Amino acid sequence: MALSPTRTRTRRRRWTAALGATALVFAAGGALASPAGALGTASQEVEFPTRCVPPPIAGIPPIEGITKAQITVDKATPKVGDTVTVTYTITKPAASNPVDLALPADIMTPTGKVTLGGAQSGAVTVAGPKKNPPVPGKGTFPSFSMTGTFTVTAPGSITLSPGDYNIHTSYIMELDTPCSVLNPPAPVSETVVASAQPGANERNVSLGAASGAPGVRVTVTGAKFTPLAEVTVVGRAGGAETADKMTVTTDSEGGFVARLKVNDKATTGIVAYEGAAWDPEKGAGPAAYTVIDDTPQPPNSQKLTAAVTAGELSMTQAGDAVQLSSVDFGQGGAATGDLKTVTVKDFRGGPAGWSLTGKVTDFTGPGGSIGAGALSWTPACTTKAGSPSTCVPGSAGAVGSGGATLASTPNGTLTGGEFTVDAKVSLDVPAFTAPGAYAGVLTLTLS
Repeated sequence: MALSPTRTRTRRRRWTAALGATALVFAAGGALASPAGALGTASQEVEFPTRCVPPPIAGIPPIEGITKAQITVDKATPKVGDTVTVTYTITKPAASNPVDLALPADIMTPTGKVTLGGAQSGAVTVAGPKKNPPVPGKGTFPSFSMTGTFTVTAPGSITLSPGDYNIHTSYIMELDTPCSVLNPPAPVSETVVASAQPGANERNVSLGAASGAPGVRVTVTGAKFTPLAEVTVVGRAGGAETADKMTVTTDSEGGFVARLKVNDKATTGIVAYEGAAWDPEKGAGPAAYTVIDDTPQPPNSQKLTAAVTAGELSMTQAGDAVQLSSVDFGQGGAATGDLKTVTVKDFRGGPAGWSLTGKVTDFTGPGGSIGAGALSWTPACTTKAGSPSTCVPGSAGAVGSGGATLASTPNGTLTGGEFTVDAKVSLDVPAFTAPGAYAGVLTLTLS
């Protein structure tokens, strides 16, 4: 039984889910194959006029120029209640190094906002790592990326446009170069199309600022929580909670406004949730937040910093052709084989687990068709040593057109790792199926 693959072209995004399509073919001997690819819509680079204000110490007036930027997301077609990760990349800043002094590597911390429009309004706070190449005196600032998240609260098309951004430098002294969009909003760079999901978690949080010094209070605004419920608002360093925590009670409409004091310099985001512990079904966030360490350096000292950058959720396959065993006309039975190994890499470093599911179409051929329910599998998966999560195989049984779980990992405080997923597959062929090739398509979805 020979299997030929079909692929869908797309670009990869951070924290993305890969989709695999597998064509299955059955003959008097049959075949099975399995390709993988990611789905999504392409964003576009846009440019817009910007006004950047150099630090007063530079002694130069505001700079008006053109910023070029692009926004990408990890989910182009989310459901209401889903969390979408947004990456805001400034490909060409309007500002440059305002002083003659060259700036060393890894002293720039960018923060900014992404403006939502269409079916959902508001802004997404985004922040980038403290990472940059050296910048010569009066030289152009390099490109940089910032990430953040938002929760989908309404179905329909949601537009994302670049917003204001700030370039903070930590060298000799702490300086900011804020850049604002002239004639906002800027052009739309990305659009996601959200669909309704009955019973979905629509809770969401937003921040009044994307960064601050240690000890500064940030305004956290929440919506769509349970009315008159106690909510925990807490900082998060990667997937772990910090000691920066407070509780508030929502109003009669499920909203709240909290002023969280953030002291932990490792903080990367802020979440809010109902109950005694984080639950993605009763929480929202993380909203990106960066603590800018402005502690003066003692004389004759050097400050060393390092950053761990979150990656993406992805999958690959070992091949795209799997040979199933043959069956004889008049006897029928099981045409068996092995799916090509699927490797899942979860390098997001957050609290969410993942699920790998599959569904199959009917097998069609010269003698009619063999129903999708005739294909079954027995999944297996292994976890690479040192991975925070543990892979759990799906249940053995029919795959069918409705789909079944091949493997998954649970939610947790900190998830991630590398995993290999396999499955024994079996196609139950009726005894007097006409000789010839019968083909179907198995699709794998990672989310």
